[in-house]
Amino acid sequence: MGHLVNFFHGTVFLNKLCFRDCPKLFKRKTCSYTGKFVKFKKYNGAPLALQGNGELANHVANSFNHEIYISNGRQLNGIPHIRTLREFPREELFGKVVMVRFDSNILLKKECDEKNQSVSNAVYTIKYLHEAGAKVILVSDWIKNTPELHIKPVTDFLSEVLQTQVVPVHGISFNKLPKMNGIDKENIHLLENLSNIKEEVSNCLEFARVLSSGVDIFVNDSFSNAHKVLASTVGVTRFCYASLAGFHFEERLCLLKNLAEASRKPYVAIIGGGNLYDKATSFQFLASRCQGFVFVGMMSFQVMHALGVSVPCNLVDHNAFNDALDIVRLARDRNVQILYPKDFWCRKKCDPKQLQVFPSHGILDGWVPVDLGPLSLDEIGSMLTNCKKLIWIGPVKFVDSSKYTNGASKIARILDQLSQNNCEIIVVGTMASKLVRQEKSSLSFINIIENASVVWEFLKGRKLPGVMAVDRGYPFEINWNSIYSDPAQSLVVDIGSGNGLFLLEMARRRQDLNFLGLEINEKLVLRCLDSIHQFGIENGVQTLISINLSIDGGCCRDL
Repeated sequence: MGHLVNFFHGTVFLNKLCFRDCPKLFKRKTCSYTGKFVKFKKYNGAPLALQGNGELANHVANSFNHEIYISNGRQLNGIPHIRTLREFPREELFGKVVMVRFDSNILLKKECDEKNQSVSNAVYTIKYLHEAGAKVILVSDWIKNTPELHIKPVTDFLSEVLQTQVVPVHGISFNKLPKMNGIDKENIHLLENLSNIKEEVSNCLEFARVLSSGVDIFVNDSFSNAHKVLASTVGVTRFCYASLAGFHFEERLCLLKNLAEASRKPYVAIIGGGNLYDKATSFQFLASRCQGFVFVGMMSFQVMHALGVSVPCNLVDHNAFNDALDIVRLARDRNVQILYPKDFWCRKKCDPKQLQVFPSHGILDGWVPVDLGPLSLDEIGSMLTNCKKLIWIGPVKFVDSSKYTNGASKIARILDQLSQNNCEIIVVGTMASKLVRQEKSSLSFINIIENASVVWEFLKGRKLPGVMAVDRGYPFEINWNSIYSDPAQSLVVDIGSGNGLFLLEMARRRQDLNFLGLEINEKLVLRCLDSIHQFGIENGVQTLISINLSIDGGCCRDL
């Protein structure tokens, strides 16, 4: 390249520039955090999900070094690149007051097991801060997790889990935080239950200010609340000089991002639960990545009705009919296969002990579906045989349940077998997660996200408040090898690429070149990325980018 680079609106052809040099063009000169990264350890012999050379460790390391999410899935509005505890200089933690918003759904369970990846990362966040010399304050709510709402039994339980003394702090209120005289590094402090404070749910700014009084650094490790606006996850970030994601939060967010990766095909979504009306927008995302939908819950009746299958009127939600029609049309347009139950185990209303299998189009009056029938389970197993990636979200639950049927358990066993055959699986939701943990063998590897609400919000394309409140972080490097099938090819850059029509056409015609589009209009970028995935283009990508160009001394100073 010449001594001076001029960037105009249009296309720049870099035929003499080796692509491995490209990250230098996009790297900022200044970054907020520089220093040594976290060194990971083991606690009590339990391997941490972010440690070692395992698949998840590499996936986390790769995924969180990028903001440009363009290789195999578009970057959604709610998932920016954020600052994490892993990236924060350890030496800067010493002597600082650090508030950790932990996930009570994980750390306060009686069956809390550090061999569980979620638990080990949640525990490690607190232990890491404590061992780094920070003054740690824990905060959470636990009304749903323990019959004892008092702080003392909770501190005793956490002391056992963390193997460090946890000291209760009493007297938190709307406008006053008790003085914690002599906060030391030897003990970890726990504030009272936030479930009792209404200002927590309303994200009261004054309460957030009081809650964060004296706090230097905030660490959010409560992923199950990422879709909520709370004072302890969103409001407090306004009053701390650094807001970071903890190890558990980072790992869960990595799995969430992985849902957008569609390089492994066939990619199938098993969809349970009901309330199709509220979840309809999620299918735009799923249809852009998946090759098959498998409906296994109450939602299946709405889809069957839209397909013209005879369904008992009491099982049809007429308010969701148009949404179900849209899903059927979307699947047809995207060539996505739809599999719905062909038969059901049904319970007789007047005699609950009487069970019988009926075809899905022939359920008699007086009978209520309680589970998937044997034919339905056989079809599901057959369809998933060659699956390479799979998400299961939502319970296999109908009007009622029966101890004599176990369709959900059979699906869990199918997934366990698939995972042993190199199928990448993500299971979402409390019920599905529990079943998979019970059924999976010690050899299988299945990713689990317990909270389905967060995932549904992500699939709808909505911003997650708990994620957006954490500090932004500019990526230090981009793995260009994961973006293009042949990164050594010459690169064509289209600046102001709009809807990407020019870029896509050129990428089709010139397979010997790589193409990169830069565009500031987010809607146009997302539209282009959908086309790239739809047509399977491997040498053309487009990204949303804010460009600040300054030519000084014959070089591009900032991009």
